[in-house]
Amino acid sequence: MALGTDSIWFRRYTTAVPPRIRLVCLPHAGGSASFFHSWGHAFGADVEVMAVRYPGRQERIAETPVTGMERLAEAVTEALLPCIDTPLALFGHSMGGSLGYEIALRLQERHGAPPSVLMVSCRKAPHLLTARTAAFSSDDELVAEVQRLGGTDTSLLDDPDLRELILPAIRADFGTVAGYTARPGVPLDCPVVGYVGDSDPDVDVEEVRGWEGLAPKGFDLKVLPGGHFYLVDHRDELIGDIRARLAPEL
Repeated sequence: MALGTDSIWFRRYTTAVPPRIRLVCLPHAGGSASFFHSWGHAFGADVEVMAVRYPGRQERIAETPVTGMERLAEAVTEALLPCIDTPLALFGHSMGGSLGYEIALRLQERHGAPPSVLMVSCRKAPHLLTARTAAFSSDDELVAEVQRLGGTDTSLLDDPDLRELILPAIRADFGTVAGYTARPGVPLDCPVVGYVGDSDPDVDVEEVRGWEGLAPKGFDLKVLPGGHFYLVDHRDELIGDIRARLAPEL
């Protein structure tokens, strides 16, 4: 473990031996590091998983949520710098896919340390993004959108006290997504893998394939059964695919 890799920004699943690679997992809008808990030791004894902890939820519930993709990317990139002594792989689901891209850009352009691979799940490439509603007019509308997409434990939103705690972070994340509009894509100095569910209501296969234009080092696309949260029902298949991509021979 490199000096200084402990950070409030990461829930780390340490390895018994020095890690060969670190897999940084970036949650979706409204999500938290615990979404990736079952991934913690799923990739082998030499792969350390680091799930990103966004402000305003779980261990960081007392903190003000961060709004703005660039601000969030700056903060996570800064927290990752002590970790770049070891190769990094980035996996981001939905909002986390865009965040992973922005982090990868900063690592390669400012620090000469591009990730080994960027894996984006259910997210359009930056040049294909379309404008979305920045805010919902009521909490009920916001909750309905969360329920439509699935993935978040919406039963928590039925408790008025928990709902009051959880909604500010969800609203901040949805604002972050809405504010991250189409821009010219900058090619990455690493391979890119796109994942998508074949019945995702918001992102289709060809839109995820759009990442190919930003991946001169190589692009691959994996389509799995399911909707926007295919990775819950098809966890084992997804983990198996990622594990193979992180194998030493690759």
